[in-house]
Amino acid sequence: MLELDGATVLLQWATGGLAFLWVTTRRREVGIGYGWTLRVTYAVLALLSLAIGLRFGLKPVRELASAGLLVATLVSLGQSWRRRAVGVEGQRELAEARTGRVAAMTGIDQAQRSKSVAGPEFNPRLDLVAPVIGLVGLVGAGFSSGDPVWLQMARLIVGALFLGAVTDAMLLGHWYLVQPGMSRAPLLELVKWTSILWLPEVILLLLPTGMVSSLNGTIPDGYNGMLGWFWLACVVTTIGLLFVTRLALREKEYSAVMAATGLLYLAILTSFGIDLVGRAILSLEV
Repeated sequence: MLELDGATVLLQWATGGLAFLWVTTRRREVGIGYGWTLRVTYAVLALLSLAIGLRFGLKPVRELASAGLLVATLVSLGQSWRRRAVGVEGQRELAEARTGRVAAMTGIDQAQRSKSVAGPEFNPRLDLVAPVIGLVGLVGAGFSSGDPVWLQMARLIVGALFLGAVTDAMLLGHWYLVQPGMSRAPLLELVKWTSILWLPEVILLLLPTGMVSSLNGTIPDGYNGMLGWFWLACVVTTIGLLFVTRLALREKEYSAVMAATGLLYLAILTSFGIDLVGRAILSLEV
């Protein structure tokens, strides 16, 4: 029997989201506030995971990892806050380039704002510590999530990355309202990773005992097979939404980014349908 519980799902979500936060922050293009937003969000999820785990079905390795992930995220957040005045290199260069273009067109030469604090910027490698700790917790949770252990563990880890990538993509899409001149490369990278992870996510849920057993009626879902077909619809819809999102981002208009963000809202719903509905059905196996 595959086990599905809230503490593990929240730890998955936080681990995957923080892993793909590093994928974005390492580029040094996105404003420092984006990192603050995601670190606070996933710190709250880690705290909820820890609280639920301590209250309902304690798993020591998972709960220790949730606590460690929470602490590591807060440390990273604190370090980023300390270095906030230094800013982000890519964002600073974009602002300077824009000022230069305005000066060339208008003849008005505005003074460039320099760093107000000497020293290095926030080191994005700090964002890797929390997801590595979370990975340890997911491995620990995998040992008690059902048989075969390797399959359940793989489902937890790939599911964490899949949900984290699509969530970060949607949140990054909103960040273009704050930083509208930013390159679309960071958003395209997250959409690409979500599309890549869709395949192993689906394959792992199909492997026996998997969703094939639900679709052919071997595992009853209590709704005359309707949930299994709902899961299949989520599978097809998710990859379709991701494909259309990539097409939208090819358009040059700024509104294309907002359209892509709206599509990613829907992709989050269908992505969670793939992972959580599939695992919920498989937890009914007897």
